[in-house]
Amino acid sequence: MGSGVILGIVGGLFCLLVVVVIGWALAAYNRLVRQRNQVQASWAQIDVQLKRRYDLIPNLVETVKGYAAHERGTLEAVVTARTGAITAAGTPGVADRAAAENVLTQALGRLFALAEAYPDLKANQNFAALQGELANTEDKIAYARQFYNSAVQTFNTTVQSIPTNIIAGVGGFRAKDFFETADGERAPVQVRF
Repeated sequence: MGSGVILGIVGGLFCLLVVVVIGWALAAYNRLVRQRNQVQASWAQIDVQLKRRYDLIPNLVETVKGYAAHERGTLEAVVTARTGAITAAGTPGVADRAAAENVLTQALGRLFALAEAYPDLKANQNFAALQGELANTEDKIAYARQFYNSAVQTFNTTVQSIPTNIIAGVGGFRAKDFFETADGERAPVQVRF
């Protein structure tokens, strides 16, 4: 074989290698974009469910007020926690938002525990319907959190894995925060009679 043929083969292999590397880089970038969009879409689902929760809370508080007016501290805690959660919704940080939502969840737990002390309130159809709607919404929030955290895990794994981390660094892709529960929610629930 002549040196021209060898150079042609080497040049062809080099070109093929360049095409393969560019193809892989484009595929990796597109995968990162899809996963980032999935994280954003799953976060939007959390937002939808949290908005629904915020809309139900004033009706629930008003219903409880009629039966347990002297339980002002609990009602004010729910209203304050709701306001804090709505305010946190305007912040970009997942950790701040999760903390505010966890405070609201705890306040709602105290509100429902309060209902146990008032049989008339517990029997009220409006309260029962609102409590059922809120429980349904809480289930949807839990599912949306789970879906979001799964999307974040997939995205973060891709961003941090070699060699995709090179494309992630060049493309400005950064790991996302998980939507975590508060430390108090991780503890076992204690029931006392």
